[in-house]
Amino acid sequence: MKEEKKELNNDNTNDGNKENLEQEDQNEKQREEQEVEVLKKQLSEMTQKSEEYLDILQRTVAEFDNYKKRTQREKESIRKETVCDVVADFIKVADNLERALESTEKDCDYKTVREGIELVYKQFNEILNNLGVEEIKCIGEKFDPNLHNAVMHVNDKNYNESEVIEELQRGYIMENRVIRHSVVKVANWYI
Repeated sequence: MKEEKKELNNDNTNDGNKENLEQEDQNEKQREEQEVEVLKKQLSEMTQKSEEYLDILQRTVAEFDNYKKRTQREKESIRKETVCDVVADFIKVADNLERALESTEKDCDYKTVREGIELVYKQFNEILNNLGVEEIKCIGEKFDPNLHNAVMHVNDKNYNESEVIEELQRGYIMENRVIRHSVVKVANWYI
């Protein structure tokens, strides 16, 4: 009998263990299923966020590309307007030169032609000044390779060392940017 009880107890214990194991397996499966659901939800959220970021990135790239194209068109438009404004001013000079040439076809004196040319030259310089273009001062100045282009040198102690003594071609500058260097003759001292 004791043995039968033991067997019954063992069977009951085995059945209890089996039930416990089955219960633990079910609990483990539920936890795993819950973890999988949580991970699926996180993956879905992350996928949605990454799609939103991709959309934002694509829009930003498109906006930047449009910005570059727009600014390029604006730059070209400004360049054309500037060129037209400058050309319009110089056309006035050309008109006056044309008038001067026409006046030489008739009887005229040298003095009148010279006065006309001086007026055109003055008008030309006014246009340059209005554009912010200035002549480079050079005669009596120390030679500066950033502003001057020396094509002749003379030995003369009557001048300072490296002094510009003659301007062969006028130079121009605008806002510290050299448009054309002055072509000059420079004095040097050689012993």
